[in-house]
Amino acid sequence: MNGLVRRGSAGLGGWDPFRELEEMRKRMASLWERPLELLEAPSERLEIAEWRPLADITEDDKEYLVKLELPGMKREEVKVSMESGVLTISGERKLEKEEKDKKYHRVERAYGSFSRSFVIPDEVVVDKIDAQFKEGVLQVHLPKGEHAKPKTIEVKG
Repeated sequence: MNGLVRRGSAGLGGWDPFRELEEMRKRMASLWERPLELLEAPSERLEIAEWRPLADITEDDKEYLVKLELPGMKREEVKVSMESGVLTISGERKLEKEEKDKKYHRVERAYGSFSRSFVIPDEVVVDKIDAQFKEGVLQVHLPKGEHAKPKTIEVKG
């Protein structure tokens, strides 16, 4: 057992665990200073990212408006449904067919199926929900009922 333990001081060529930790810290720090492209292996597998379209939801006194960015999609590829107070928008953006004479270096755009669901307030008139798709943006108009509109009540004396 004595043969496994080094004797001697760290300054005279002996093993110093703190020096090795400091060297490892310096190596790790230098990795973070390099651009990420330099860290990627040339044979890196191309991976397709999970896709979750971005949404904006706004409200005014007449309606709620849900906007989803769906670039590269067609109206027919999008489905909008309403069930039990939940608005669901789903679809699929298909990966372009890989061409045999092209070499892909990077695929960062996300493809595949998606589904986004939003709980809708009771004041929305479900029968009047309207969806429009234009220039890669889906707009779902959720009109409020008459009872939801603000009303000023005159105080009588």
